[in-house]
Amino acid sequence: MSDGQEKTEQPTGKRIDDARKRGQVPRSREAGTLFVLLSGVLSLWAMSSYLGGGMVQVMTQSFSLTRDQVFTVDEMARLFVNDIIEVTIPLLAICIIVFICAFVGNIFLGGMNMSAEAVMPKLTKLDPLNGLKRMISFNSLIELIKSIAKVVCIGLFCYLLLSHSVNEILRLSYINPESGIKEAISILFYFMLIIVLGMVPIVLIDVPFQKWNYIKQLRMTKQEVKDEMKDTEGNPQIKGRIRRLQYEMAARRMMANVPKADVVVTNPTHYAVALAYDVHGTKAPLVTAKGIDEVAENIMRIARETGVPVLPLPPLARSLYYTTPLDAEIPRGLFQAVAQVLAWVLAMKNYKEGTGNKPRDLDPDLPIPDELRF
Repeated sequence: MSDGQEKTEQPTGKRIDDARKRGQVPRSREAGTLFVLLSGVLSLWAMSSYLGGGMVQVMTQSFSLTRDQVFTVDEMARLFVNDIIEVTIPLLAICIIVFICAFVGNIFLGGMNMSAEAVMPKLTKLDPLNGLKRMISFNSLIELIKSIAKVVCIGLFCYLLLSHSVNEILRLSYINPESGIKEAISILFYFMLIIVLGMVPIVLIDVPFQKWNYIKQLRMTKQEVKDEMKDTEGNPQIKGRIRRLQYEMAARRMMANVPKADVVVTNPTHYAVALAYDVHGTKAPLVTAKGIDEVAENIMRIARETGVPVLPLPPLARSLYYTTPLDAEIPRGLFQAVAQVLAWVLAMKNYKEGTGNKPRDLDPDLPIPDELRF
């Protein structure tokens, strides 16, 4: 099988999100069982005194009834309600704690996930062949191994505790009821604690395995990764074509601004920046077009064809190119240098029109701050 068909790639975020929408999240039933057992042990330990006291009270009242109480319906109803309350309140507290921990344990791995698709009936689940495949699948084998491990671990621990406590269990029939009930609850607590300890190593193995198996099931082929990228981000070839078209459109708009510029400063061949200044429109001159190499040559060509002055001022051209975005005002540090260039261009224009004297040659050493030199 080729690499393109093997699921060797880690699942993408989109694939994991899609799996969650289908109700497919990592779950560990063993972790849920451990949470339930642990909460039962802790709640039994916390409520043992109340539960033991309530059972003692029930036993005491039940075996110390007078003849009048036995033949009085209201009195028997009252005693029955009192007995129920004595035992129900601690049992209800234990049930609430266990219920909350059971909920937390089930979402401990994978988090809470509500999926309408997961509860929809599927006819494929009624297919006996699919059911047979699930029965003999890798996951079924793992579940069988876990079940055997639970029976072995918990059974071994319980056997050791039972063999150690057999004398204490037999002694319960010889002690008074109050002490017997408290002793029975204590033994039950230790039995549950042993069961929890037997579940801990299974959970420590099962949780990482469920995470690994979940990722393994969602692994993707290289082709699936490429197809998903095309679906989410678009075909790279199409995106490249769109970017080229956008660049060409932006370049055409930029070249259309060159004839409207007041001056083009150059490097003289590698850089070209077109400047325009509207006294009534902007606070500072704007860079209306800029480019390097071929783009710079096109800017200079259009400028010469349309009569826009082209001045070779390398330091200023590089500074404008690197510091000023397209269609943005020049930085304050270049105001003085650009002002001298625009003043010279205006004086030369007036000279050519016969309305002014010929200006002196423009000094190429323009005042450009060191932090704006490139």
